[in-house]
Amino acid sequence: MSDQSFPTAYDPKELEERWYRFWEERGFFYAEVDDPRPGFCITIPPPNVTGSLHMGHALNHTIHDIVARYKRMQGFNVLVVPGTDHAGIATQVVVEKELAKEGKTRHDLGREKFLERVWAWKEQYGGIILQQMRKLGCSYDWRRERFTMDEHYARAVLETFIRLWNEGLIYRGYRIVNWCPRCLTALSDLEVEREEEGEPGHLWFIRYPLKENGADKYVVVATTRPETMLGDAAVAVHPDDERYKPLIGKTVILPLVGREIPIIADPAVDPEFGTGAVKVTPAHDASDFEIAQRHGLPKIVVMDDYGRMINVPERFNGLDRFTAREEVVKALQEQGLVERVEDYRVPLGRCYRCDTVIEPLLSLQWFVGMKPLAQLALQVIGEGKIQYLPERFARLTIEWLENIKDWCISRQIWWGHRIPIWYCLDCNAGKWEIRQWGSEERYHFAEDAKAFAAIKAPSQCPDCGSRRLVQDPDVLDTWFSSAIWPHAVLGWPDDAPELRKFYPTDLMITARDILYLWVARMVMTGVKFAGDIPFRVVYVHPTVLTREGKRMSKSLGTGIDPLDLLDKYGADGLRFGLIVQAEAGQDLRFSEERLEMAKNFGKKLWNATRFVVMALNEEVPRTSASSLRSSTLSLPERWILSRLHKTIAQVNANMEAYELAEAAKAIYNFVWDEFCDWFVEISKPAMAEGGSEQAHSYRQTLVTVLETSLRLLHPFMPFVTEELWQRLKGAWSEEHGARSTEKGMKVEAVMVAKYPEAEERFFDEEAERQMAFLMETVRRIRALRADLGIPTAKVDIVVACDDEQVPHLISDNLWWLQFVGRINEVRFVKEGETVPQAVSELVDGAEIFVPLGGIVDIGKLKERWQKRLSELAREMERVQARLTNPQFIERAPAEVVAAERQRFAELQQQREALERRLRSLGGNP
Repeated sequence: MSDQSFPTAYDPKELEERWYRFWEERGFFYAEVDDPRPGFCITIPPPNVTGSLHMGHALNHTIHDIVARYKRMQGFNVLVVPGTDHAGIATQVVVEKELAKEGKTRHDLGREKFLERVWAWKEQYGGIILQQMRKLGCSYDWRRERFTMDEHYARAVLETFIRLWNEGLIYRGYRIVNWCPRCLTALSDLEVEREEEGEPGHLWFIRYPLKENGADKYVVVATTRPETMLGDAAVAVHPDDERYKPLIGKTVILPLVGREIPIIADPAVDPEFGTGAVKVTPAHDASDFEIAQRHGLPKIVVMDDYGRMINVPERFNGLDRFTAREEVVKALQEQGLVERVEDYRVPLGRCYRCDTVIEPLLSLQWFVGMKPLAQLALQVIGEGKIQYLPERFARLTIEWLENIKDWCISRQIWWGHRIPIWYCLDCNAGKWEIRQWGSEERYHFAEDAKAFAAIKAPSQCPDCGSRRLVQDPDVLDTWFSSAIWPHAVLGWPDDAPELRKFYPTDLMITARDILYLWVARMVMTGVKFAGDIPFRVVYVHPTVLTREGKRMSKSLGTGIDPLDLLDKYGADGLRFGLIVQAEAGQDLRFSEERLEMAKNFGKKLWNATRFVVMALNEEVPRTSASSLRSSTLSLPERWILSRLHKTIAQVNANMEAYELAEAAKAIYNFVWDEFCDWFVEISKPAMAEGGSEQAHSYRQTLVTVLETSLRLLHPFMPFVTEELWQRLKGAWSEEHGARSTEKGMKVEAVMVAKYPEAEERFFDEEAERQMAFLMETVRRIRALRADLGIPTAKVDIVVACDDEQVPHLISDNLWWLQFVGRINEVRFVKEGETVPQAVSELVDGAEIFVPLGGIVDIGKLKERWQKRLSELAREMERVQARLTNPQFIERAPAEVVAAERQRFAELQQQREALERRLRSLGGNP
């Protein structure tokens, strides 16, 4: 193979599209149910159909594909099911924005036409993120792509609802919900985003006049939402609060309204908040709703679905809630009822889709009773049937399940799975009315209205035979449909062969922010409906943050587009650069430098492979792969094979424990540091005489180690490894013929080759020990030359050591030591003998001298080193001052103190080395 046929430059873009098409056309991504090999299945977290790849996705799918490729190469029948989520609110918002550009709303189109518009949008734009996954190299079974509203999946969703309904676990009732006045829908607690420390706001202290004591006596309550006081039903205090015990049972006059409300005692009140007396607004606060239930208080709604005031005095009627807040405060101030105002961090909730401030609102919604389902999940997690990585997430999930609340599953939007509940207008005579909903008219049924569930639209009422039937207008929460993802995509509720072959699935890879929102619910539904856990392992990957530890967000200006990184570094660079940063259990502070490192790694591997392929121009080696362990191998060959197989052992152990970052680093260190920087360089003089036995042996070892390394690395960097493996295979076949085809290269692609397994027969502790000594000797000589200012000059060395093995070891390997260490002659002396005008380094009991006569100006060298000693002394004094400062030790972070101590130790070592060198030159340190 000529130099011209192997490009000198590594161009990721050209080869990525070519190899992905090659893999897909040959069906390497596909899994068959009749394949006798053991199955391994992952169902990917379905991204929103509106989505585009972000950094979290990039990490998540890098992990997915690394594991999939690893398991495939291990011989598993790997199925990775891709798909997208219909993302009810998110998708509807996107399409409504498109309509707004036309000056229209969804109500102008009506429900049916609007849904046609959403489906059309989905068909045109909904697969973008899946195409981006392909660019990343994801080897998913695209034939089995699923969508959470496709025909089969919709049937599984409705079947789930019907079964829960038949068991009495679904009910309709008034509860306080998280209401988004922008999206006009309820949200679950997990769909509400909150800042941990709250947002800047105010705490108003308002006087509520006591009825019994005249206008000059008050109870002062504190609130962050004064506009809701118009719906107050009571003032509450803690029953043990001595300040208020005499007032329990008394009455106050609600300011601005004039309504008489009681002072009640309830243990839910926090005596430390505000004044210890709180307003109770049952229709607009979840805690107040519970208090009202216990005390039989009325629930007065003072805000409509749009966040506008209703059922309030004329001055405030129809005002937006925040405008009303200003007007209420102004009115209270006019009456002298605002005692004071304090700055306060308000625990605001915001809609996870549109960022609108959530309003707690009394609303008639559909709920799932969660405690029986939570018990199923608690049992299997408690028994250890599902392994969580890191383990602490199992404990957190258990805590959440033990304190679970019923789940509001209804959403007041049009895009989604419509709730399969029907009402008979005749059976419910007097229990319904028609209400305006925007420009739409809706039937509104009372809480106790009679309803029945049906998957298909019924033709008549099952009780009275009436055909006057109305379907509930709401749709199911998106997370309700995604909660059945693992078993539904494999064919449930049918007895599908995929379900029998691949369920339970093996692995769920997820971010921690959806552990409760999604993962815990999948455990419940999997056990409940599919009869077993949905997955055996839950791998919680790190959250990708900025370098400064901030959340990545386009709106905050801290987002990074992975598509830009794909263009800049290639898929392999992005994948490898991300995974080496993804330490288990820690958030990932993104460093683009790691991507540059990964791209350079690809270049390094490219150049090493090019060297090996060019080396195969020589005649056929007379040894075979099976003889590589023979006694004819040189020390460097025995060493590199030992290091290779120990690396294989480490990587496989890491992979089985899902310690992917550690596996990637182990491969990187071996390939870059040991194979490329050392063995490839050592092989150059070994192959100088092309027809020698040594040259044959080194070519064989180079091919073996490189080919195995490419297989080892493939799951992490699939494109460059496939390209290089194919070139190596082609060169080997071209030069040596089929009779010498390397073990592992007989398959069509590295993607389907066998993943390396460690062979202990190659472990060689003695070779590693000896090579460690020789390599360190070379490193010290290189460091000395650099200090002397002659980095490329060849030097003589003198070795002082009483160990008789050292001269033999160096002499036997002098052929390559002279080349990689740039050494001329070597002389051996007894330990303690002086070597005039020489500097030295200690290496494992031996002293290595470099004579300087005629090489450098010794006088100037002494002067330079004396100056450096002075600099070291000053630097050590500065560091020592910090380390002896009690305030620094007490106040500085532990890692900073540790770094300073490490720095001091390094400075001491540098000083000792310089002092030894000066002494060897006859100078005074």
